[in-house]
Amino acid sequence: MLLLVSLIAQVSGQEDSTAVWEKSVVGGLNLTQTSFDNWSAGGENAFSWQVNLTYQFVKNDARFSWKNTGKFAYGNARIGDTELIKSADEIKLESVYTYKTGTAVNPYAAVTGETQFTEGFDYTTEPATEISAFMDPGYFRESLGAGVQLNEVVTTRLGAALKQTVTHDYPGYSDDPDTPVEIETLRSEVGAESVTDINWPVTESAQYRGKLELFSNFGGLDEIDVNYDNILTVKVSEYINMNVNVKLVYDKDISVKRQIKQTMAIGLNYTFI
Repeated sequence: MLLLVSLIAQVSGQEDSTAVWEKSVVGGLNLTQTSFDNWSAGGENAFSWQVNLTYQFVKNDARFSWKNTGKFAYGNARIGDTELIKSADEIKLESVYTYKTGTAVNPYAAVTGETQFTEGFDYTTEPATEISAFMDPGYFRESLGAGVQLNEVVTTRLGAALKQTVTHDYPGYSDDPDTPVEIETLRSEVGAESVTDINWPVTESAQYRGKLELFSNFGGLDEIDVNYDNILTVKVSEYINMNVNVKLVYDKDISVKRQIKQTMAIGLNYTFI
């Protein structure tokens, strides 16, 4: 990964010095509160909050494009007299460097990383069991290949990739079941990736962004890791947005069943840059 980052940085130094960064940083805060006092129909007091932050820094010149994006989300929820529990927790960073050939197909180099801020718990046990933490697991992927912008809405890329799963106290995410004597805290895989980005302005006040990431280990081409993130943002007013996020994940090494997370929120939204 360090070699690929170094390569991107060296090539970046050859860019047109007149090229400027196009910057976007958007943050949001969502709050929900419900309270009951002698309410005959019944109900539980509830409170939840979530903070979201996304950024996009893009530098374009005649020969190169360097796109850096990030997504951060964290939130808690409480129902009744229970303690606050985590309802959202995500850190995802991506850097994609593309060489412009003047044709529809352009070679690229990319680095991605994904983890969480704080500990995660399984609340089906009593007491709750801690099952994850910051960089435990952490996922990294480095790739080289070629990309195509199909139209103004859809871009896709395909390439060879390296993937690392890093753990410390929870090696269940990285351990190789075929080596029962040894417990691995790092799993490295060589394979192929496909990444498709969709940025569709549905209406003047609604925007859909989708990202479909596929990774297949060369050692098991019949097993494809899937990460499909969908976000629909509807602008209610200048500072109020409604967001619907549906994320589907499949990784047989973690669970033989697909995982789905869905959130819907309305709250304050502010564009910093």
